[in-house]
Amino acid sequence: MAKMSQQMRMSQTLRMTPQLQQAIKLLQLSRLELETAVRTELDENPILEETMDLKEEDFERVKEVEADVLPQEAASEQQGAQDPQKQDEFEWESYLDNQYKPPNQNLGGSEEIMNYENSISTQQNLHDYLLWQAKMFGFNEEELAIAELLINYIDDDGYLHTPLEEIGASEGVTAEELEEVLKFVQEFDPPGVGARNLKECLLIQARILEEDTNDLVNILNNHLKDLEKKNFEGIAKAMGREPREIYEICQIVYAMDPKPGLAYATPDTQYVTPDVYVYKVGEDYMVSLNEDGLPRLKISNFYRNMLKSGDSKATQEYIQDKLKSAVWLIKSIHQRQRTIYKVTDSIVKHQKEFLDKGAGFLKPMVLRDIANDIGMHESTVSRVTTSKYVHTPQGIFELKYFFNSGISTTDGDSMASESVKLKIKELIAKEDGRDPHSDQKLVELLKDDGIQIARRTVAKYRDMLKILPSSRRKKIM
Repeated sequence: MAKMSQQMRMSQTLRMTPQLQQAIKLLQLSRLELETAVRTELDENPILEETMDLKEEDFERVKEVEADVLPQEAASEQQGAQDPQKQDEFEWESYLDNQYKPPNQNLGGSEEIMNYENSISTQQNLHDYLLWQAKMFGFNEEELAIAELLINYIDDDGYLHTPLEEIGASEGVTAEELEEVLKFVQEFDPPGVGARNLKECLLIQARILEEDTNDLVNILNNHLKDLEKKNFEGIAKAMGREPREIYEICQIVYAMDPKPGLAYATPDTQYVTPDVYVYKVGEDYMVSLNEDGLPRLKISNFYRNMLKSGDSKATQEYIQDKLKSAVWLIKSIHQRQRTIYKVTDSIVKHQKEFLDKGAGFLKPMVLRDIANDIGMHESTVSRVTTSKYVHTPQGIFELKYFFNSGISTTDGDSMASESVKLKIKELIAKEDGRDPHSDQKLVELLKDDGIQIARRTVAKYRDMLKILPSSRRKKIM
């Protein structure tokens, strides 16, 4: 007979509380999104008030309210933290360490943390979306390399206008290999992507929509001009069909998208308000948060005093609940701003040469460098650098701009990938338009400057800079 025993075991678990969810959500919001969120909370929570000028007593009132209405939360936090000095680290970071382990991704030799929250808050362009599908499609290594190469030639409308023979000659692969992989790329979303002309784009969509009837294919292959002019009678006469039947078939075509890639086009104009400023004072750089436009919040003294009155239990519970929400919002905003400051200050220390001399002197830097410096989790650094902008003497940049993988140089040092892109851009700007530099020629010129880089990487960077291949840059004088 099994012996039954009773044991007491202590363990520390971390619950994903609504307050912690709110803090993490606010951390990843852009400045505009934060303003909107705060305005919404001001409308919904009568305990919160906006003030033009925060005073010391406003901060003291938040602390007093926290002690009054959050005794259980404060006690549990104090009990759960092993080291009082690590209280802030436990409160804001620990659930990431214990609950969520994002995968490491090797991007150009550096480790970046990809967060679900970051990915959904960032607008994905067509190029990135197609590359993601290619990696998920099940290609072998050689096929994936060809698929990525083809995707690099697809324009913003979703078309592949460069002839396969020309791509093959430039990239060192056969047109047959390109054609074979292109068939699969044309199965990607959005329907019609990878087509070489309008007819092929519409035929692909007809096939995917399972509308590739003989009549529809006949119209697309032989009567595209009449279709464009809506000459239904002419098409009907040529096909020996009734105009009404042709009209109904043509409505399927009109519902298709002639430029499928445009749905993933990013806006050309983006107005950015810096979250933080970096000023040069003497030989040093100073970091200053931009608080302009952000609502300054305080706790309503009127509602706080109502807690001490003899109102009904329901009223007391309502006020207490709203007070908790208000306190956590204010704490979360303060934590967000403090984290932005700490991350920016660390970036300034690492990238002083860039601030002095410009993009050509950007140093290789990964999330771990900043995370180790300020004692935070890498995923927190990733969150706080997404959609946050800094105004520097060199211009306005997203904080993520400063994180770059390194490219080896012949003298044993490494150079930031952004600096290499700048070098490529400069070399192409100075080339002879009648004899533009091929990607292999760019490799050789970069090697002369002490930068060792593969031709495929040059092609990748050139595409990221939205610079056409040499065959399409050639000018006829």
